[in-house]
Amino acid sequence: MQSVAQQIQAKHLKPTVVALKSGDNVRVHQKIVEGGKERIQIFEGLVIRVGRKKSLTQTFTVRRIASGIGVEKTYLIHSPNVLKIEITKRSKVRRNYLSYMRALTGKSARLSGVDFDRQAVNAANQAAEKEEEKIAHEHTEGHEELAAEAKAEKQAAEEAMAATEGSKSEADKLEEKPVLKADAKNPAQEQNKE
Repeated sequence: MQSVAQQIQAKHLKPTVVALKSGDNVRVHQKIVEGGKERIQIFEGLVIRVGRKKSLTQTFTVRRIASGIGVEKTYLIHSPNVLKIEITKRSKVRRNYLSYMRALTGKSARLSGVDFDRQAVNAANQAAEKEEEKIAHEHTEGHEELAAEAKAEKQAAEEAMAATEGSKSEADKLEEKPVLKADAKNPAQEQNKE
């Protein structure tokens, strides 16, 4: 019989997850929400730790070198924001926590690879790919809608400018004083000017 906590956890577990191990090179696709926009951020690196296996709170830590600085991110494997985890390379290691990798750089940080069936391991990512396509589709639809709105606003502004310019030119024509022909041909004024 399951406890109440186990029943609640079972609801939130993903149906299929990738079998991660320390020493795997992975690409983590994470959903990022900024304001009202959603995008997918990819973080690629070496898994240096996998903790609390077979639990709702299972975590894994990914490390990579970015601009000469080591960057580590820890993810919850069952988080709804972690859409997909692709294993690109599997290496031979004898520990769960590869803390010694922090001190290594360059060629000394390389691990010997192991052959593995990439398609079988990454088969759990099919549902995540559908979610990524859905987000990408919504993203492009949002751009198209914004572009159409911007175009309509620009066109309305141009029409308003044209209308105000047209009304100004008519008002300017009414305000102009008519030139008297007598003033232009008055010989007395021309002689005074000389």
